Amino acid sequence: MTPTRFILRTAPCVSRLLRQQRPTLYAAPQLTRPFSSTVSRHQSGPPDAPTGDSADSAFLRTSKRLSEFSLNKKVVLVSGAARGLGLTQAEALLEAGATVYALDRLPEPSPDFHTIAEKAKSELGTSLNYCQIDVRDVPNLNRIVKEIADKEGRMDGLIAAAGIQQETPALEYTPEDANRMFEVNITGVFMTSQAVAKQMIRFGNGGSIVLIASMSGTVANRGLICPAYNASKAGVIQLARNLASEWGEERIRVNTISPGYIVTAMVEELFKQFPERRTEWPKQNMLQRLSDPREYRGAAVFLVSDASSFMTGADLRMDGGHSSW
Repeated sequence: MTPTRFILRTAPCVSRLLRQQRPTLYAAPQLTRPFSSTVSRHQSGPPDAPTGDSADSAFLRTSKRLSEFSLNKKVVLVSGAARGLGLTQAEALLEAGATVYALDRLPEPSPDFHTIAEKAKSELGTSLNYCQIDVRDVPNLNRIVKEIADKEGRMDGLIAAAGIQQETPALEYTPEDANRMFEVNITGVFMTSQAVAKQMIRFGNGGSIVLIASMSGTVANRGLICPAYNASKAGVIQLARNLASEWGEERIRVNTISPGYIVTAMVEELFKQFPERRTEWPKQNMLQRLSDPREYRGAAVFLVSDASSFMTGADLRMDGGHSSW
């Protein structure tokens, strides 16, 4: 099908004009490479993006489809990855090709962890490794992160998913409980990010840091009394913006993910204590349901990979529209 016939079918009302301009339409060879001249003049996009004549294809720029989502040969740390959302996101990173190190305070990870680790080794040709560490133990946290960087010779990404929750009315909160919440959810996230950023800067390759916040950092949850937790997640969102502003010149991007209600094993136990929440919570968002940990896999890969190379200081809110009413 010639370009003239294609345009005639889509816009028959201008057929007379097109017939008059036909020689001009066929005399436009520069249209065969619409992107190459722009790409060669402006060195934008991720550092390793092909440009100009080095591109594999004039139109797609690469022989691979959506190669910017690949994490092949990248090293990524995930805190709080012994189970739950952190482990689910770690699995997604493995499937994208990354070597993943899980950091968690538990002496042993969940049984699912070992299943995923075996799959990573036998089917994906990569590895899932476990390091026991409490993010409040900053000296050992720094030591472990540096040891990983020394072993792998690089540091490319972090998902900071370690966090705790406590449901207590504000008038009953003790200073000890409040400090513990902030030490883990804010200071722990901060120090983990700092430890990873130091290694990224040491190797000079930049990287991507993703902090797990919550919709509770933006709105107050109806019927769920968690003042310190909500304040801590608001702090995580603001922390990410400030880290992004400081580390951008080092080519380190920092973003947050703000999930809505997720049905995890811990939430299932909560539903046994408060069965009404199983029906009330879904009514509070636009999709009228709760989310599954697997629905956050793609966001993890997107933010860690070059697919989000021009995104930093942003909050990716994934709450089913809960906070958009």
